[in-house]
Amino acid sequence: MPITTLDALKKSATTYAKDLLMMPATGARATLQHMSAFPGLRGDHVFGQLEGTAELGPYKNTRKSQGNFKITPRTLSPKLGNCAIDFDPNEVYGTIYSSLVLQGDGLKNTDIAKNILFYVAGVLGKKLNMAIFSGKRSDSGDTTAELFDGFDTITEAEKTATNISDEKGNYIALKTITEANAIEEFQKLFDACDDELKGQHCKIFCTHADYQAYCRNYQLLHGSLPYNQEFKKTFLEGSDNLFEFVPLASKKGSKFIHIAPQTNMCYGYGAGEMPGELLSVEKYTSWMLTLEAAMAFGVEFRTLSPEMLMVGEIGADA
Repeated sequence: MPITTLDALKKSATTYAKDLLMMPATGARATLQHMSAFPGLRGDHVFGQLEGTAELGPYKNTRKSQGNFKITPRTLSPKLGNCAIDFDPNEVYGTIYSSLVLQGDGLKNTDIAKNILFYVAGVLGKKLNMAIFSGKRSDSGDTTAELFDGFDTITEAEKTATNISDEKGNYIALKTITEANAIEEFQKLFDACDDELKGQHCKIFCTHADYQAYCRNYQLLHGSLPYNQEFKKTFLEGSDNLFEFVPLASKKGSKFIHIAPQTNMCYGYGAGEMPGELLSVEKYTSWMLTLEAAMAFGVEFRTLSPEMLMVGEIGADA
């Protein structure tokens, strides 16, 4: 099949290298669509968390005050990772060919070669998606879960450093969430939020299990009300439809619930701009080709300010 030759795939890899290096982030869309992207990074990206006080008072030409302003830097640091994926181009071809035929697309050699590479590169996104919260950086690691620190790992470190705490106003301990107490615990979490956070459109990043417990607890308490047509709750009750539930597979097993505007949950990647990123197709053994890729990815909170973040720790309130 000439459309799956090494030369065709090499040419396609060169032509679409930048797009292919973005595919893992695209493949993790289930989670990343609820966050803010910083593509094309060539190194660390530093956010400035400004803290201090200032206010207006009745005019006096002698007025002067100390604002005690300080900028606390937070660094989004994409980590460079690499992989070498062996694949049988004819097996992938069968999948791609069938898909394009069903879509009624015109079949050209360049289309097939491009789609084979996009298909293989997209597989990387599935692993990336599952590491966005639970990832823990290990320089000697071999998996996506060890490429970068995920949001839960960052939260644990900032909690240890007391930057996330009751005293800071961005943390609350919760009981283990069940179908009997989910509404009460989520309400406790909402009540603990800063008033400025409550006034913004926010995402509630939680597990599917915790979200289902909330819906079933709602049905248990309100199932007999005649105006209830469904018990699926898209927004947290009492939040004026500002706090949207975002249950995620990537949150499975997490002990943290994060509430934040989309702008505070940041991810960055090189998209072909980071030094060291590359993508190529090589042939080392008979019948198999190897997609070699090096790309960078990382996540970070823009700020830990209670006006932008609340963390609930499940099971911490014994």
